[in-house]
Amino acid sequence: MAEPPKQEPGAPPTSEEAAKGWFSRARARAKAAKAARAESAPPPPLRKARKGGLIGLFSGLMTIGLVLAVVVALVASSARREFTQLGPLDADKIVMIEKGSTTEEIVETLQREGVISHPKWLWASLFWRDIAGKLSIGDAASKRVKAGEYLFRKQASLGEVVEIVTSGRSIEHSITIPEGLTSEQIVERLKENDLLAGEIAQIPAEGSLLPDTYRITRGTPREALLARMGQAQRRVLNDIWNKRAKDVPVRNPRELVTLASIVEKETGKSDERPRVASVFINRIEKKMRLQSDPTIIYGIVGGKGTLGRAISRADIDRPTAYNTYTIAGLPPGPIANPGRAAMEAVANPSKTRDLFFVADGTGGHAFAETLDQHNRNVARWRQIEASRPAQPAVPAFAPPPQAIPAIPPPSSGALPATPPAVQGFASPQRRIEGAGTLTGSTADPLQQRNYDLNSPRSVPQLR
Repeated sequence: MAEPPKQEPGAPPTSEEAAKGWFSRARARAKAAKAARAESAPPPPLRKARKGGLIGLFSGLMTIGLVLAVVVALVASSARREFTQLGPLDADKIVMIEKGSTTEEIVETLQREGVISHPKWLWASLFWRDIAGKLSIGDAASKRVKAGEYLFRKQASLGEVVEIVTSGRSIEHSITIPEGLTSEQIVERLKENDLLAGEIAQIPAEGSLLPDTYRITRGTPREALLARMGQAQRRVLNDIWNKRAKDVPVRNPRELVTLASIVEKETGKSDERPRVASVFINRIEKKMRLQSDPTIIYGIVGGKGTLGRAISRADIDRPTAYNTYTIAGLPPGPIANPGRAAMEAVANPSKTRDLFFVADGTGGHAFAETLDQHNRNVARWRQIEASRPAQPAVPAFAPPPQAIPAIPPPSSGALPATPPAVQGFASPQRRIEGAGTLTGSTADPLQQRNYDLNSPRSVPQLR
């Protein structure tokens, strides 16, 4: 194939080449112009504006944060000063925070009682704790205000006030339940105590409560305290039962409590309990009747605990389920609520052969193994009784508790040999027999415990 002829240099272009050259030169000029415009065009305005906006926003936030930090520091410094400076109280004071009180009511109460002088700061602190507690935020959830009776020390600071009302450490009071009270008498005592709250639906079973001193806060429900006493009794009884002497003739814990309640009512001297227990255990083993006067009283009056008069011959001969002069062995249940010491005495009694005991005139008892020894002890006791001044007759009914003055405890801690005369409260004359009888109590009302136990004003200190 023949090649097209080459154009000589300097020769004029043909018509076809001339047309192509014009278009090529036009396209070249257009490209050059476009490139020149691209090089001289400014940056896109949108990109520049966005960069400037982010910087401004960040700068603004930094400024706001700095201002807030300064404000918070100032507030914290002021709060620290307010919460640490001494408060307005000029003496210790007890204040009651009622259950269900709002933050405003709590602040108003503390201000009214003179505990605080800056209620706004306290309100803010308690309000935050209340909100945090509802939302369960951090430790504040456990630092909400708790109802109770609180002691605020002299010049307590605002911080100390907040700590006290959020701690839940209310003032504790002591309630002492003496040994030997019946369950009905215990319930009556709790009803009369204004530190407790609520009603008691049912009297607990006899012997199911542990006499002791209990620490409670004001407003403790009476039922709750009874429940604590019942739990304490079960715990103590279980421990004593597991450590009992294996030859003790009681078949179960209930029988142990029953015998312990008789021991509790027979003597008020702690060192005598194991020996008194041995007398009853020896009589049980010999198939002898227990012949305990407190069982006569319980068989007649039940949980009321006192006759309000002397035991008569008719009372002794009166058959009841509890009268151990007329029944063999133990009564069907406890006649009171014995203390721990009485139960321990029954579980591990003294090793004796004693079968009798009678008052010895010193607040204790004289023990005997034989009837002859016992008769001599009885004769000695009758001489002591005869040498005592006559006492007023027993009224037909028990006087009201407020008419009975309290009998002060002796300084030595032992029971007095001769109790002071108390108007309207004569010591009952006891039946003291010889052959075949056990006189386990005395004519001394402190020993016999035939006094009104329902009133704290008339209960002598037996220990």
